[in-house]
Amino acid sequence: MGKRIVFTGGTGKAGRHAVPHLLGKGHEVLNLDLKPFDHPGVNTLITDVTDSGQVFNALTSHFWFDGFAKGAPAQAPDAVVHFAAIPRMLMMPDNRTYADNVVSTYNVIEAALKLGVRKVIIASSETTYGVCFAEGDKDYHEFPLTEDYDTDPMDSYGLSKVVNEKTARAFAMRYGADVYALRIGNVIEPHEYARDFPGYLADPALRKRNAWSYIDARDLGEIVHLCIEKDGLGFQVFNAVNDTITAHEPTEAFLKRHAPNTPITRPIPGYEAPLSNRKIREVLGFKEAHDWRNYVKG
Repeated sequence: MGKRIVFTGGTGKAGRHAVPHLLGKGHEVLNLDLKPFDHPGVNTLITDVTDSGQVFNALTSHFWFDGFAKGAPAQAPDAVVHFAAIPRMLMMPDNRTYADNVVSTYNVIEAALKLGVRKVIIASSETTYGVCFAEGDKDYHEFPLTEDYDTDPMDSYGLSKVVNEKTARAFAMRYGADVYALRIGNVIEPHEYARDFPGYLADPALRKRNAWSYIDARDLGEIVHLCIEKDGLGFQVFNAVNDTITAHEPTEAFLKRHAPNTPITRPIPGYEAPLSNRKIREVLGFKEAHDWRNYVKG
């Protein structure tokens, strides 16, 4: 049975693929964003999620005009997905990136749980592993990267995501709710495979900051759907990435050549991604539909 879902940031790079996927699964979606999303069946409520009052109001809004026919004020949704954020470094000054991302996440989780929502999914990031926006050439602590890694970013964006995970944990404990944080990898849209991957394969150093891993935007939509369907886990962190390394060489051999200073703490079979998605496969039943090898020739 479909759920009523409020999705923040649905107009963004990840959201514009995740929202249609959720619609295809039978869910009803209201998009909260500063920019409209021109997609059939989706209303965008222009909302500044750094404003707590706007967030509380938006979470008790009708999704569309047909809501008025029900004869009662709108109720809180079944689930909230929070992807709205300043999405990377060097788009806003560092303090603005940190403040907006932290305050907006606090506002969304607080409003949702105080209004009775018991399923919130937030966008965390691969940047929590500390290398993506590091100053200089920083090595990872170990491979594979798993959800119990000692996260240590030095940038304001990655730091905001670490704080957001702590916020999610605090609220989940306080309210006995499910709040899942997705450490989203480098998001790839369909048109980007042919454009970008040949260069990535030719120069492996380009992908170190992304741990030679990625997430197809459409597969990310499926991960969100699986999170919505899986209840009772409390606070959880999930790596949201596809199955395999962005290289032609098997993973362990590749890492020994291109990341020789980083220890490998368990066998990494075949082409398993260094940023491991084992948890979403085992706990959520995730099965990728978009392996990069299906889209890149050679």
